[in-house]
Amino acid sequence: MTTDSTVLGRCPDCGEEIEAYQSLIEFEDADGTTGVFAECYSCDDVVRPE
Repeated sequence: MTTDSTVLGRCPDCGEEIEAYQSLIEFEDADGTTGVFAECYSCDDVVRPE
């Protein structure tokens, strides 16, 4: 069994790693980069991984 997990970044509140499967929405910023909002299971909050 393999695990396909990609770390998106860390929670800006608690520092917990945020993985791709926690992603809720992806969007394009004004500068053309892709932004992500994800659920932090530790904080039980929606965050923008850093």
